[in-house]
Amino acid sequence: MANSSLPSSFDKLVAESDKPVFVDFWAEWCAPCRAIAPTIKQLAQDYKDRLLVIKVNVDEKPHVASKFGIQSIPTLMLFKNGQVVWKTVGAAPLQAIKTQIEPHL
Repeated sequence: MANSSLPSSFDKLVAESDKPVFVDFWAEWCAPCRAIAPTIKQLAQDYKDRLLVIKVNVDEKPHVASKFGIQSIPTLMLFKNGQVVWKTVGAAPLQAIKTQIEPHL
């Protein structure tokens, strides 16, 4: 299951995680974000041993969204060793996400 709570230091989390970190930037009012939520949950379950999945509510953490230039949601990003290695904007099917992130795991 995706971790909906964000630690106090996002930078520390993505830099020090022993697994790649998959981030779903979303908001309650965003219909595509709500539509992709089950996909993100499934992704977290399927990759629970290989990937840390977190959700960042852009309304609650605007400084994090701003730092990464998030202008549209949902925006999905994959961090590895503190660096962004993959990013997409908009809802996507589970298999498409898996195909794109797999080389980074």
